[in-house]
Amino acid sequence: MNDYKHTVLCVDDEENILRSLKRLFRREDFRFLTAETGEEGLKILQENPVHLVISDNRLPTMSGIEFLAEIRENYPDTIRMVLTGFTDLDTIMESVNQGHIFKFILKPWNDQNLIMDVRQALQQYDLIQSNKQLHERVLEQNQQLKKMNENLEDMVQKRTKELEIQNQALELSRAILTDLPVPIMGISPDGMIVLINNEAQSLSVEGEDIQIGKNLKDYFGAEAEEKISSTISSEMSQTLEDRRISGEARHLIFTPLSGRFAGEGIILTLEHGKI
Repeated sequence: MNDYKHTVLCVDDEENILRSLKRLFRREDFRFLTAETGEEGLKILQENPVHLVISDNRLPTMSGIEFLAEIRENYPDTIRMVLTGFTDLDTIMESVNQGHIFKFILKPWNDQNLIMDVRQALQQYDLIQSNKQLHERVLEQNQQLKKMNENLEDMVQKRTKELEIQNQALELSRAILTDLPVPIMGISPDGMIVLINNEAQSLSVEGEDIQIGKNLKDYFGAEAEEKISSTISSEMSQTLEDRRISGEARHLIFTPLSGRFAGEGIILTLEHGKI
């Protein structure tokens, strides 16, 4: 009978009560087990998953209240109901306080009402289990989210550190380039001067200072423009020899950028010539 989703255990020392309940529940969609004492009921609970316990209040040796209290302690998920012929207030309060029962039903019972009560108790069990699973899932997802946030923070910190190092390297490179004792310019692919160091800033061509934003052909003609194009396309250094700059002859050395900046421009170095 393992196909049933639920198991209901009824504990009563009156055999005729247990037989009546078996007949009443024979068409219900749950497994129905019986015991005549609390001890027998606990043994069944040890050996079977039980979702609902219906117990008489008066049982031999162990009382129904003691029996339900022990179930509450060891099987807290199991729904508990009392089915009894005794109605004194103290008994009801003791059952509620110690056994945390779902329902207190009096004998003789109404068949249809009892069936509805049992169905509601099993629905209550399913609802509680669904809520527990949902709560556990939320906790698990919160843990996953917390771990993801921690990993994201680590990634951000690592990336921030990398950017700080790159910025420091860039600033250092600019400082070195600026103070190099050799005139150097950065030229874009279309010939615009985008960078000059201090040494280059001190030079002039035909009385005109070399300035950022002007085109290299404005100083050295179309031949310089062609050298830029051939340097980028061939990825090899090119030279224009002996151009007069600040009254001296200098060679223009066109060097292509490499790596991830390949094709993005050239470095122009002005070396002393022979004139």
